[in-house]
Amino acid sequence: MPRLLLGALALLPAGLLLSAGASHWAGAPPPAPVRWAADSATVQTAAGPGYAAGRLWRGLWGTGYRALWSMPVTAPVLRLGPAAPGGLRPVRAGGNFQTQTLHLRSDDGRPFVLRSVNKNAAGRLPAGALRRLLGPLMRDQTRAGNPYGAYVAARLAAAAGVLHTNPQLVYVPRQAALGPFGAGFADALYLLEERPAGNATQAVTLGASPEIVSSVALLSSLGPRPPSTGTARAYLRARLLDLWLGDWSRRADQWRWARMAGPDGPEFHPIPRDRDQAFYQFDDGFYPHLVAACVPKYQSFGPALNAAQVAGLARTARPLDQRLLRGLPRAAFLAEADSLQRRLTDSEIDAALTAGPSEARRLNAALLREPLRARRGQLRQVATWYFEVVRF
Repeated sequence: MPRLLLGALALLPAGLLLSAGASHWAGAPPPAPVRWAADSATVQTAAGPGYAAGRLWRGLWGTGYRALWSMPVTAPVLRLGPAAPGGLRPVRAGGNFQTQTLHLRSDDGRPFVLRSVNKNAAGRLPAGALRRLLGPLMRDQTRAGNPYGAYVAARLAAAAGVLHTNPQLVYVPRQAALGPFGAGFADALYLLEERPAGNATQAVTLGASPEIVSSVALLSSLGPRPPSTGTARAYLRARLLDLWLGDWSRRADQWRWARMAGPDGPEFHPIPRDRDQAFYQFDDGFYPHLVAACVPKYQSFGPALNAAQVAGLARTARPLDQRLLRGLPRAAFLAEADSLQRRLTDSEIDAALTAGPSEARRLNAALLREPLRARRGQLRQVATWYFEVVRF
């Protein structure tokens, strides 16, 4: 059969699937039903009921965490304004192409941030025909992310000895205190967490640091000098944790740095943020599997890793990795892997899996417990592969 005809036959089902996706996701997804508690202190709702799909669609476009997205969960209601606890007030909107972000400030001046649980990756595409065609499927692939993974990741970071924020799941209803932000930030689930910035001496999980800086500021202060051993080792521990969690989205902006006193002067310990891609589960459908084969960073979370997967997971952080880790010997990589294996016990993993909404815990544990334990057993080999990635 001529090659041109084979290509046309291959494109036909893809076109039909794109049309089906556009029909499924036409316009904005319908809002999830919300059940209010009698005292209006909590609600029960789903993070993304639109990700539910039938067997054929899941076989072609993947399953991921669709069951978690469509599961109604209970979340506390967040009230803003001077009369609310903490007096959180909106300051400005932000975010990237996928996540809506609202920056807040408390009565005592501490910065916080609200980040939408539901995402829409279609914003990565240029406006116009391409977004109309591919946008529905890009939105559907949000199902690859675990909507409650950030809560588990924070507990595991604490066990690993890595600084971390403390995300909370909240529901933000429409309210006058949102002011001009009401149209874009109401009636949905959000992740609320402290924003690592400035003076954090009151925040133990941020290192009680007097100064938290960005990656740009850190690299600027280093100049051509190598980082201190304490800075490099702290970053190495955090990066091995990333690989264990399957978190591939670790570009420089995903880090903040806490200045700490070290034996030989100041050290900067990393604070990973935006754990949207921890436990990423992408290639469990026919078409995503093809995409993952072409885009190395899209590595799915599973019980086993190999050298190619480690290289793929490390891809987005490669410039930072080579700048901060290249001076460390292989022995340091193995020592940090050994330390993590000792710290990340079965009991610590089980405790972390109790994080997040109560309704989702059993399913989340069923999906994550065994892969986490199996990957822990590989950490020394992962560290060796990672050393080779950093070295070259």
